[in-house]
Amino acid sequence: MDITAAYTDLYQITMAQVYFVTKPNGRAVFDYYFRHNPFGSGYSIFAGLEDVLDILDSLKFSDSDISYLKEKGFENEFLEYLKNFSFKGNIRSSKEGDVVFPNRPILQVEANIIEAQIIETLLLNILNFQTLIATKASRIRYSAKDAILLDMGLRRAHATGGYYASRAAAIGGFDSTSNVKAAEDYNIPSTGTMAHAFIQSYDNELEAFRDFARIRPKNCVLLIDTYNTLKIGLPNAITVAKEMEERGDKLFGIRLDSGDLAYLSKKARAVLDVAGLHYVKIVVSNQLDEIVIKSLNEQHAPIDVFGVGTNLVTGRPDAALDGVYKLSEFNDAPRIKLSENIIKVSLPFKKQVYRMLDADGMFYGADAVAIYSEGEVSQMEHPFDITKQIDISELKKEPLLELVMEHGKRVAPARTVTEISKYSQSRLDKLPVEYKRFHNPHIYKIGLSSKLKNERNNLINQHKS
Repeated sequence: MDITAAYTDLYQITMAQVYFVTKPNGRAVFDYYFRHNPFGSGYSIFAGLEDVLDILDSLKFSDSDISYLKEKGFENEFLEYLKNFSFKGNIRSSKEGDVVFPNRPILQVEANIIEAQIIETLLLNILNFQTLIATKASRIRYSAKDAILLDMGLRRAHATGGYYASRAAAIGGFDSTSNVKAAEDYNIPSTGTMAHAFIQSYDNELEAFRDFARIRPKNCVLLIDTYNTLKIGLPNAITVAKEMEERGDKLFGIRLDSGDLAYLSKKARAVLDVAGLHYVKIVVSNQLDEIVIKSLNEQHAPIDVFGVGTNLVTGRPDAALDGVYKLSEFNDAPRIKLSENIIKVSLPFKKQVYRMLDADGMFYGADAVAIYSEGEVSQMEHPFDITKQIDISELKKEPLLELVMEHGKRVAPARTVTEISKYSQSRLDKLPVEYKRFHNPHIYKIGLSSKLKNERNNLINQHKS
């Protein structure tokens, strides 16, 4: 899909037209963040930044976009502005792949308010989805431990969302994808096995296996559950594996796609080992997720490769990340959004976020949000509870928001999916295990500097009076 600046909601453009008339030179700061970790997780994995930067670098309205907007009644003078539209602002962001938490800025846009408004939907669309899927993938990786993880979700994905899901899955720790286009574009290892239809197209399963192994001997995986897993499929696979050995090849694995995966994998492993095929791997699929994989490992199922599809690429059961994009400063004046729900009260000012590290370099369990112009932050306060503060004066503080785009041009070097994935794992290694567990994980603390909290409270009182 060719993404142009029309990849947005209509209200972004209608607001932009009013800005164009009333405040064309207004300078805005917007924060991107989300309010809850998905899946009941204790953390999330930030993903999608590289795609956003690549798109913004050349974002414009096409001639057909302008023609369509003219039909929608937009004024000619505004349309002339849109013909020359480009993003010329600054973006400061957490590194893609980092471990992130709710209710603190993850990315900050500083730009002309028209530019900042027009890119909102695009930014939310990409970052929300990829962060959701990368987080799901990370949880699956945590369950799978050292097993190989294969993304097999394209056919079950939400249309072209499967393309970005494969990228996000690789960032979250998956080893390969069945998605050919995503593998090609993002340099992700591609992997494929076979479908039941291939075997059904033959009168005899053994001949189907033989043809496949002869023509595609490298990384050959035979699907053994089309008719009878243990009585027909497995013996046929062993026969072909032995024939491959005689030709100097080796069968990579067998795949189980139905039934009791723990029971069948144990039985299959025992039969393969008796046949001297210790090297043949067991691949399983069929509605897997982090909970099912955790259960299989707890049952000591001898599984080497997990193929995960629907539950990965659709982000089941959450389906969406509640990421938002809120104005925090306009023409150097702080802005705030109030709500009767305190979690929805936004944070004013251009800000920096600091991660606390302990003496061993591990995450301390707290991020502090401060006004960007502040100096040393020595105390972190609970956003709303006046009785809770943490002295952070002796802790090492890592600033998280880095300049990645300046005046509409990338200033941060591009990073590959592999580099981002490795970085993500290195950051997860610094997160204590209490935050990674699936049930009742510790809550990572997000606090405010004393100055930011006081200034926010002043704004709240000002707007309520």
